[in-house]
Amino acid sequence: MTRIARFSILLALSFAPALGTAQSTTIGSSSRIVNGFDVARLARIDQALQSNVDKNEIAGAVALVLRNGQPVYQRAVGWSDKESRKPMTMDAIFRIASQTKAITSAAVLMLFEEGKINLNDPVSRFIPQFAHTTVATRSDTGRVISPAKREITIHDLLTHTAGISYGTDSIIAPLYAAKGLGPAAGWGWYTADKDEPVCATMERLASLPFVAQPGTRFVYGYNLDILGCVVERASGIPFDQFVRTRITEPLGMKDTFFFVPAEKRQRLVTVYMNDSVGRLQRAPDNARGQGAYADGPRRNFSGGAGLLSTARDYARFLQMIANGGQLDGVRILAPHTVMLMTTNQSDSLFTKSSPCDGFGLGFEVHERAGCDNVASVGSYNWGGAYGSSYMVDPKEHLVIVFMENRLPRKSEPGGNFKNLVYQALVAP
Repeated sequence: MTRIARFSILLALSFAPALGTAQSTTIGSSSRIVNGFDVARLARIDQALQSNVDKNEIAGAVALVLRNGQPVYQRAVGWSDKESRKPMTMDAIFRIASQTKAITSAAVLMLFEEGKINLNDPVSRFIPQFAHTTVATRSDTGRVISPAKREITIHDLLTHTAGISYGTDSIIAPLYAAKGLGPAAGWGWYTADKDEPVCATMERLASLPFVAQPGTRFVYGYNLDILGCVVERASGIPFDQFVRTRITEPLGMKDTFFFVPAEKRQRLVTVYMNDSVGRLQRAPDNARGQGAYADGPRRNFSGGAGLLSTARDYARFLQMIANGGQLDGVRILAPHTVMLMTTNQSDSLFTKSSPCDGFGLGFEVHERAGCDNVASVGSYNWGGAYGSSYMVDPKEHLVIVFMENRLPRKSEPGGNFKNLVYQALVAP
């Protein structure tokens, strides 16, 4: 075993008593089992992650695995900033992009539990501009814009079945760009540089045509950004304040925000990108690169892609979900609400593109074995455009978090990381 591998495993074992005592057994003469994981097999993860760095596929990453709430593997590899030779650390702060969506979904469902939001409510109850939306389709003569056949609901937005994309589709891209969205917003989802409240952005979005009729297709797009505005209007407090006071602070997520505080700026990871032949280079200082998460106007709080976080912080949020809505005596959601979030709520609209999976109210859900997915049936997951990803496996009591910042991605070390975790899991 390499010195790096031994250090990583000792680090994971030294942290375990903070959340409880890990059970350890010895099988045979060479295998040591800790909380169901073969320590020798865990070392393969170190080798794989270091190989990603050595091959210049990624600059650096942080990986974290919890079982029964206890860390069984945690590793910071590579560089937070290559040019200055700044090593990656476990407390590095990453742009988590679409991992924001699960937190926004939780905020919506908290208000659902309080009776302030109903899942079948039309969005126009909170944003009147959505009372009359339109849909763009192609015809022999070009683009045709028609009225939507019904209003978009909260449930449509939570399940991405409202027909709303990120506005980069060729049929609508010019219209979106003219209003500062779609191609004019980085890769479509980026709003951190906008000097306006998120509700102003979403009101403008309502005037643009969408790409499918409500309830007819799974379309990934601005749905959760709209819901960030809904949370603000339904709760009566700014969206960022709701997330901070109702979710991140109660859960002890001390490093999760929409914009990095000045005193923590040095922990924000540099974004890298792969060129056309896969070589790694620093991403530009714009909407398609570093973004305005440190020096931006700090006014537009994207519920779909705006948060920054650490692996440990995000693991606390996921552990709360895995625990049925509570963590360390703090209850965020009721168990039955968590069940809604983590079971398929989109019928077959999502499974048309992924026959083993469905989509709940915030998570992709693994519904049946197969499709090259080693996770247990009932597991749920998602990820972010900068390369981060996560998964919760209720059957195996696992929380898996992989963080990197690379845009756009040319390879998937996060997916390989998940497979390496499962190959090391050998006992209940």
